[in-house]
Amino acid sequence: MRKVEVFSHNKNWKRMFSEEARKLKTIFGNEIVHIYHIGSTSVPELKAKPIIDILPVVGNIHIVDNHNEEMKNIGYESKGENGIPGRRYFQKGGDKRTHHVHIYQLGNYEIKRHLAFRDYLLVHPEVKKRYGQLKGRLAVKFPNDVESYISGKEQLVKEIEAKALEWYKGEE
Repeated sequence: MRKVEVFSHNKNWKRMFSEEARKLKTIFGNEIVHIYHIGSTSVPELKAKPIIDILPVVGNIHIVDNHNEEMKNIGYESKGENGIPGRRYFQKGGDKRTHHVHIYQLGNYEIKRHLAFRDYLLVHPEVKKRYGQLKGRLAVKFPNDVESYISGKEQLVKEIEAKALEWYKGEE
């Protein structure tokens, strides 16, 4: 069973992202157009589950499937689209997850959504604080129920996301 634990920001998360990004670049080479650190571990001073979320962008999403074995060799489990059309999703660490890799093809809307959310939190400290406090409360309330933890964040995430996407239009 996955335990829900939320921690204060850890400066090592940036290094962990960089190390894993290098491994992904070795596997996918020039197929990677961009690679981003996303999710809560990418936002300094934000409480987070200690799972590094990585978003590589590729020119052709179908090429990714040719690398499932190489991903397995560095500890990842392929989950296919895992509910989001056009994505290739990988998890590392089993029930004690350490990394999530969300690969999208250049131009996919999900890239913008993730970057807008991250960047909005980076420049809106009051929203970041509110989000972090909610995550902390939910982790205490639902330490053994990841689904309830996620659903407890859903309304605020949607609210932040809508504001972030509107804001991001002016930042592009």
